Amino acid sequence: MSGIISYGAYVPYYRLTRKAIGGGKGERAIASHDEDSVSMSVEAGRGALAASPAIDTLVFATNSAPYAEKLNAAAICSALDLSAQVNTIELANNTRMGLAALLLGTDLGKAGRTSLVCAGDVVIGAPGGARERDSGDAAVAFVTGPEKDAIARVLGRASTTSEVLDVWRLPTDRFARQWEERFGIEVLGPVSIDTAQRALADANVAPEELATVILDATNSRDVAGIPRALGLKPEQVADMLAGSVGRSGVAHAGLVLARTLDGAQPGDKILVLSTADGCDAVVLEVSDKITQGRPQRSVDQWLASSNNEVPYNAYLKWREILPFEPPRRPDPDRPAAPIMKRNERWKYAFYGSRCGKCGQGHLPPQRVCLKCRSIDDMVDERFADAACKITTYTLDHLAYSLQPPVVSTVVDFDCGGRLACELTDVDPGDVAIGDKLEMTFRRFYTGQGVHNYFWKARPQR
Repeated sequence: MSGIISYGAYVPYYRLTRKAIGGGKGERAIASHDEDSVSMSVEAGRGALAASPAIDTLVFATNSAPYAEKLNAAAICSALDLSAQVNTIELANNTRMGLAALLLGTDLGKAGRTSLVCAGDVVIGAPGGARERDSGDAAVAFVTGPEKDAIARVLGRASTTSEVLDVWRLPTDRFARQWEERFGIEVLGPVSIDTAQRALADANVAPEELATVILDATNSRDVAGIPRALGLKPEQVADMLAGSVGRSGVAHAGLVLARTLDGAQPGDKILVLSTADGCDAVVLEVSDKITQGRPQRSVDQWLASSNNEVPYNAYLKWREILPFEPPRRPDPDRPAAPIMKRNERWKYAFYGSRCGKCGQGHLPPQRVCLKCRSIDDMVDERFADAACKITTYTLDHLAYSLQPPVVSTVVDFDCGGRLACELTDVDPGDVAIGDKLEMTFRRFYTGQGVHNYFWKARPQR
């Protein structure tokens, strides 16, 4: 047997109200201009790894990969400071792959392997369409492994694969297309009910024993018949966060599962189902170790930390849907591969150095101590999770950015060390010296088809 050892989630700071889009209630989560599925998965992974053993496999699921042909998981691996010997796997092309990745991780757990499963998506829909209105951006991560360490163990599962034209996108398409909903419902509705029933039978669990049922689908009507078919009570069916996040692609089933685990009690049984070109379902039982695997930030804390004042035209600019006047500066140059490789641990894992004689911290890492001038007496230290504060700042209205002005800051770390860096997820008018910050992994820019990732600071969330 196997299960989930720990987990983490991430919901971007920015929201877009459906009223701003053109109609509807609530809001959807939107990744900032400097975020993508990789950077969001790093944030979720940081939460999942806080109290977990060494990882030997990294599984990454996304339908919005920054690179179509390059291992996106490599950047996640480096940013999370995982071993270079980690096995990496990527899943894509269907929103069901988020739950499929979790099931793969639990399968590896049966073999004694400990895996980090990340799922993240930036979901872009055609302007004015249902996908744009009802979707959202988010990421989730789970550490999976043997049952002895699990906070939630797998009791049973079932899967179905159906060849049906429901949601699809060609390699040359910018936006996904969806067939008339009733045709998908006719096929996927019965498939979803059958898969749920088989998963419960495999787990030897009756519907009335379930504490929570999570029903994820490309079209919510595909799973609308499950509560009645299983005889579920309304309180058993999880809130799918339609009004606060939107459906976050491959991350969505896992995001709602993470929120469920935030408040779960030992012995709770959870059915998780995801429908798209078929269906996957798994039944989990929460163990008495649940409090040990919870992240520092709950899903509700991520939801509470938000800004929904983003104009619709700014969102369209961030997604490069709306043409706009670029900054009057040359486009950024492509990052140089040799320099990136030589500085990989600093650039991705955010390692600095600390003087072995006087204890002074240095960012970037140095050979010579700036305080006591000792030479080659440094110890590597990761600063990614260290708190910091603004020492001074300036607003740059000329720098190349999709969200000017760029807030350039000098930050001092509580544990010692100083760094000049950019500030993100902030209103420039609210910045003040002394503000408390934390570091976040972001995509700085894309130059000649190469993504340049590094760390920025943001107000503590």
